[in-house]
Amino acid sequence: SVMIIAGEASGDLHGSRLVAAMRNRNTALFFFGIGGQALKASGVKILVDASELSVVGITEAFSKLPNLLKGMAVAKKTLKRLLPNLLILIDFPDFNLNVAACAKKLGIPVLYYISPQIWAWRPGRVKKIVKLVDHVAVILPFEEDFYKKHQIPVTFVGHPLLDTNYDYEKKVFQKLENNISVIGLCPGSRDREIARHLPIMVGAAQILHKRMKTVKFMVSLAPDVKRKTVEHIVNKHNQSANLEIISGHVRKIFELSSIVIAASGTVTLESAISGTPMVIIYKVSPISYWLGRAMIQVNHIGLVNLITGKKIVPELLQDQASPMRIADTVFTMLSDTFGLEKLRLELLKVKDALGGPGASERVADIAIGILYDA
Repeated sequence: SVMIIAGEASGDLHGSRLVAAMRNRNTALFFFGIGGQALKASGVKILVDASELSVVGITEAFSKLPNLLKGMAVAKKTLKRLLPNLLILIDFPDFNLNVAACAKKLGIPVLYYISPQIWAWRPGRVKKIVKLVDHVAVILPFEEDFYKKHQIPVTFVGHPLLDTNYDYEKKVFQKLENNISVIGLCPGSRDREIARHLPIMVGAAQILHKRMKTVKFMVSLAPDVKRKTVEHIVNKHNQSANLEIISGHVRKIFELSSIVIAASGTVTLESAISGTPMVIIYKVSPISYWLGRAMIQVNHIGLVNLITGKKIVPELLQDQASPMRIADTVFTMLSDTFGLEKLRLELLKVKDALGGPGASERVADIAIGILYDA
């Protein structure tokens, strides 16, 4: 039996692919744990739905503290009762490292897939990982050296996004009928993120609509977000822009968009490997922002900029993430056709640094290896 914990939407998706890959190697495995719709659909017995736990920002975590504590209690109680042969943790570090401590006491091996970004902030957590985790499977190329430096068993498995069939050579600047260009809006996968980002994005859309009459905006609806949540914000803040809410995979938005306005996160990497230019934005509470700034060890927050080691796409954070500033940035980028095509080609190079397809298969090999050794 295997317990798996994925506290966020992207981890839920990657976890479901890992479960499928492990079942291909051993059909008798029983999976249970914490996750969302994707893990549930893959046959995992869900004890706590991840949507009850997902948070963003330091101060925002306090509002979900009762749910987090309850979820942690359920996870630890289940570990003690069922004593699985392996615990697989996916991202969600503060919660998962706490559960890992319980597993360690019980002698349950721990595999961490999509590891905490300790190279970016709170590097002191590496001491916990040394004690609590048996193997770390990392998805960004520069992470492997960091863990090796601390004598932690680690494997760079590549990024699971590359297991998706993107058309890497697609051309941007596609247009709909009547010569209408598309700008994608990707506000995030959590309700709190969407509440902070979508009104700003809609405001930017209205400004851009006045400057560019032949433009349409597509709003990405993440799988675990209720459509009514997004519709309410769009209806409240939109007066003139041509907006459509698109459910399902965000790939459709990338295929049609000349550019996307995206909240910092995994979606920015998806945008990059599909060759779609972007403007990255992010807002949290002022206290979370200043606490984060004090602890962050890197110069950029966007994954694309972190991987390339330079700012190839704009990052607009906190007060800079205003409707006017976003609209100005997008308009300037769209006005420079040569610059946009150059950026598209730079973004496609990011794919080459991510290890190629097969991340789920490589992690499954590691997981099965641990199970057979246990």
